[in-house]
Amino acid sequence: MENIVLAIHLLLALSLVGIVLLQPSEGGGLGMGGGGGGNAATRPALSGLGKLTWALAIAFITTSLILTIMAAQTATGTSVMDRMTGEPSEDAPAGAPASDDLLPPPAEDDSDPLVPPRAD
Repeated sequence: MENIVLAIHLLLALSLVGIVLLQPSEGGGLGMGGGGGGNAATRPALSGLGKLTWALAIAFITTSLILTIMAAQTATGTSVMDRMTGEPSEDAPAGAPASDDLLPPPAEDDSDPLVPPRAD
């Protein structure tokens, strides 16, 4: 189910980008083109592209919320930091390697490989 909603979400995102790029520019970007008489406060009625943009935006936000809710329901309850420290939690799968298993073995000699030798 989550894969279906994710596929719809991606299609909506691509469609939304395409529709926004198809719309004509209103000019006066970044506040330029100033002045303006009495008609500066009036806006024209929404065109078909404007209505489609609003519909796609609402559907995109809805699928975003649905995906967030689905991800929260399947969350394990452990944080990323808990997984990084290697402390096994009660939700850890059996047979998962401990963090010590992922580290390289210690050096044979007592020298620290990260510290250069002294030039005495």
